[in-house]
Amino acid sequence: MIDTGEVSAFRDLHTRLGDAVESAVRGKRDVVDLVLVAMFAGGHVLLEDVPGTGKTTLARAVAGALGGISRRVQFTPDLLPSDVTGTSVYDPQTGQIRFRPGPVFANIVLADEINRAAAKTQSALLEVMEERTVTIDGVGHAVPDPFLVVATQNPIDLDGTYRLPEAQLDRFMLRISIGYPSVEDELDVLRPGSGAGRIADVRTVTSPREVSAFSGRLSLLHVADPILQYISALGVGTRSDERLRLGTSTRGLRTLVRCSQVYAASKGRHFVVPQDVQDIADPVLAHRLVLTRESVLAGVTTSEVLADVLSRVPVPKPASQ
Repeated sequence: MIDTGEVSAFRDLHTRLGDAVESAVRGKRDVVDLVLVAMFAGGHVLLEDVPGTGKTTLARAVAGALGGISRRVQFTPDLLPSDVTGTSVYDPQTGQIRFRPGPVFANIVLADEINRAAAKTQSALLEVMEERTVTIDGVGHAVPDPFLVVATQNPIDLDGTYRLPEAQLDRFMLRISIGYPSVEDELDVLRPGSGAGRIADVRTVTSPREVSAFSGRLSLLHVADPILQYISALGVGTRSDERLRLGTSTRGLRTLVRCSQVYAASKGRHFVVPQDVQDIADPVLAHRLVLTRESVLAGVTTSEVLADVLSRVPVPKPASQ
């Protein structure tokens, strides 16, 4: 089990990371914290929002605060799988074939406008996102640890895009919408001389080794059986809802447990409470649910269905109650 001292140290690191990122991304601390949850939980993030809301800035700011290696890939219709993963090339000086790593060999990979690439290129990310390994000519090449893919897509402009299949959406631990800033924060961004958006000014406050070490320890944070039963009941609730063609899978529920552990630690607790599960449920589960055709035509969203399930499932009470 992880002790209270380690939780306190993690909360301090989490706060310092959030402060560093927020120096470039103003007024979106809740979104920043969710991206950090995914990083420490060992997952990946899909940022889905209209252009100009700071998706790319957020990803680059997290990379700056982490240090290590970061790479950016602009996804386009003519992008090839080898442009992402790397390829084998002939070296005329040595007469040997050597592997030339692609941009996925980094701690943080920004996949910009991922839905603009063809399905073959999108699928090139599947193995490395899940297995943390790229296989070229039958040889596996491990990516650095930690490894975080931050993908962006514009849900409004669909011209020249390719829909992400459910199998690939499931590879993303969290789907987050940034949204527009408040009036006060937008004024701060617009003010001449503001540091908003200046990636070069983001302080590096940790290292990949420290993040990897905390990630391993946080997987030991205590989750009581009633909390696990509550999470299981949420899964059953989505599977039995008539508005859904596909409820959440067991893998989705395991992801919810993992994110709840990191989220609880970021709040300074060495155990998970129901509120942690409720706070993190939508970004973890909503994109894994599939609506029926009738629900889509009626304008229902998966977030609405999930909110209804959360309101129906009984919340576990402390033993003293």
